[in-house]
Amino acid sequence: METYGGGEINEYLAISTPPVPGSPYGDLLDRVDPALPDLEKLGTLLPAGALPPLLPFADLGHGDVAFWLCEGAPDDWRVAVFQRQTAFGMNHWVVFGGGMASFCVAVLTGEADPFSEEFSVGDRHDFVSWREM
Repeated sequence: METYGGGEINEYLAISTPPVPGSPYGDLLDRVDPALPDLEKLGTLLPAGALPPLLPFADLGHGDVAFWLCEGAPDDWRVAVFQRQTAFGMNHWVVFGGGMASFCVAVLTGEADPFSEEFSVGDRHDFVSWREM
């Protein structure tokens, strides 16, 4: 974050940061997301249904939101994604086994279904930092 800051990858994956003067992506600590009322369904995917605090860090092009599961040391935080559009009766939540960097790499390489749909064509990805906007 110190090097690149917040921004967008392929105009699809928007990465937020803690407050940074002048950054439209510096809202990480101020966000309240409509995904939160569905938290009990996320708890069903976690060991013993224990739900750690959530911190949103990214938005995907289809309105999905990626959250850190803030449990343990920050380097150990896993990712949970709220999918806005799912089939009737399906859980809106998906838990990704790795952290933020692993999640972003998996999305970019097509390994994080269904979040990789926009990245399936080509192997070049463009990151636009808020500093370049």
